[in-house]
Amino acid sequence: MLRVAEDIRRRSEGKLHILVATHRHKDHISGFATNAAGDAPGDIIRQCEPDVIIQPWTEDPDAQPDATHATARLSRQNRAFAASLLNMQFTSAAVKAEAAHLRLGLSKRVADELAFLGEDNLSNRSAIENLIRMGKRRGARTLYVNYDFDRPLKLESLLPGVRVRVLGPPNLEQSQAITKQRSSDPNEFWQLQARAGLSATLGESPLFPSAPSESASHLTPAYTRWFIRRMHRTRGSQLLQIVRILDSVMNNTSVILLFEAGRKKLLFPGDAQIENWSYALSKPEVTEMLAGVDVYKVGHHGSRNANPKTLWQLFDKKNPKKSPARLRTFVSTMEGKHGDPDRKTEVPRESLVEALKLLSDYFTTQDLQGENALSEAFTINL
Repeated sequence: MLRVAEDIRRRSEGKLHILVATHRHKDHISGFATNAAGDAPGDIIRQCEPDVIIQPWTEDPDAQPDATHATARLSRQNRAFAASLLNMQFTSAAVKAEAAHLRLGLSKRVADELAFLGEDNLSNRSAIENLIRMGKRRGARTLYVNYDFDRPLKLESLLPGVRVRVLGPPNLEQSQAITKQRSSDPNEFWQLQARAGLSATLGESPLFPSAPSESASHLTPAYTRWFIRRMHRTRGSQLLQIVRILDSVMNNTSVILLFEAGRKKLLFPGDAQIENWSYALSKPEVTEMLAGVDVYKVGHHGSRNANPKTLWQLFDKKNPKKSPARLRTFVSTMEGKHGDPDRKTEVPRESLVEALKLLSDYFTTQDLQGENALSEAFTINL
């Protein structure tokens, strides 16, 4: 990540105009983390002095439960939802801590997915605080955005001739859909994890840190071990179901941006899933504009639920034949990190990749070869 930050500084000649942090997942903001020595990736990005930081409305610090005053921009239900995202991250920390004790009986796939999703949903405090500080730099500003198709962001001074529209996420007055993944009683989820791994969640030390301890597994009677393994397997499945729901809700807060530059339209949806997309796709003026998209940054690393077929079918520049006017698609992804091919949830989804390769000029970061291949530059004729 440090090498990536240094590469960004080199390519931007030490100056960033706009920075977009699509949502709070660790794989999207870990590069903004800082350290005491001042040489972490986030320190390097801050030194590039971005003028505008764009984040979803759910990241507004005035919406958090420990804010010193309530924000005038958000209603009570919007503030409550933003606060619940913070509680989800406490829950994720508890799930991660408990999962570490359930290795016995868990399949490798379940254990690996629990570890990955649990870690990705943890709050990266230094990154979040660094983003806030960058927005408070003199001459800089932070835009906490939600769907507002009719009012493009005021960025003309930084991006002359470029119009930027926000297509997501909706706030809760616009749509309740982004909370759908929590419909199976989220309050029970928080209660379920209220004590599991609490010390790890709150950063507390063990009650008796210097007392000797040892595993009691060797004392377990042989005739009960099968039962313990089965209990661990059942508990692991429960935890995985919880953390998948947390993961989905966080993705539904992702910023969706549409750039209009010259004659081209470039769509960047972050990790937005179908619940996030549904509000924008219900608007005729949005679907009409999306039909002309020239460049599509594939959503959520190529997952099946972040690239709705309704959206894909809108793109009228898909073409099985290569041409200068053909749709161009890009995906940042890595196989084997998320999902299960047997359940058709793998990322990137095989059938989606096949369609992208067939009907667009497709590029994946998996094509980058060699230790020094951090990025690939593409020219788009406007």
